[in-house]
Amino acid sequence: MFNVCYACGLYRADKIVEQSEQPGYADAICPVCGHRHRFRQLPLLIVTGASGAGKSTICQQLAGEIDYAVMLDVDILWRPEFDRPETSYRDFFETWLRMAKNIAQAGRPVVLVGAGVGVPENLAPCVERRYVGAIHYLALVCADDVLATRLHSRPAWRQSSSDEYIEAQQQFNRWFQTRSIAPVIDLLDTTAQDIAESTAQVAVWIQSTVEAARKDSGSAT
Repeated sequence: MFNVCYACGLYRADKIVEQSEQPGYADAICPVCGHRHRFRQLPLLIVTGASGAGKSTICQQLAGEIDYAVMLDVDILWRPEFDRPETSYRDFFETWLRMAKNIAQAGRPVVLVGAGVGVPENLAPCVERRYVGAIHYLALVCADDVLATRLHSRPAWRQSSSDEYIEAQQQFNRWFQTRSIAPVIDLLDTTAQDIAESTAQVAVWIQSTVEAARKDSGSAT
C-alpha cells in the first residue's frame, strides 16, 4: 500500500513530498520516521463538463484507442457512501487521486472523465493531491439549447429531463465558459460537432498534453 511507510509501518497519507533530481519522480517522506520513498509523479488529465456535454460518450469512443495514458470514467467507483454533500464529496475525490497516483507508478498518466473532478476547488484541498503532478483540465461545453435537447433525449431512467435538472446543468455549463481564474480550463465547444469530431479533438488534446508534460520534465515516461 502506497500510504504505508516501508520503514515504520504506519499508514500516513500526509507524507511530505519533495521533488527528486530524477525527472518524473518525487520523494515521499514519512512524517514520523523520515523514511524517504521515491515514486513517479505524473501529470493528471481531466476531461470534464456538464451532464450532456459528451464526456461519457467520448470516453467510450476512446476506450482501447489510447495506449500512452489510462482513461477512466470516474462514475465507475461511485457508490452511495460517497454521496456526502456536507463534506463536498471529499472521500470520492480523495479516492480518485489515490487511484491516479498508484496507477501512475506503472509509468502512464491518468485521464479522469467526470463532472465534479473538473472543478479545481474540489481537488485542491485533498491530502492525496500532493502525489500527482500538474493537473490539466479540458471542459466540453455547448450551447444551452443544445444541452437541453441532449438531456431531453436521454432514456427516462436517467432522470435528466426535469426543468430543475436541465437548468442546473446549463448553469454548470456556463460556469466553465465564464471561469476566468487559475488554473486554466481549456474548452472544447461541441455544439456544432458530431461525436467523431469531438472525440478526435479530445484525443489530440490528451496526446499533446502528455507530450508537453514529458518534454517539460525531461522524462521518458
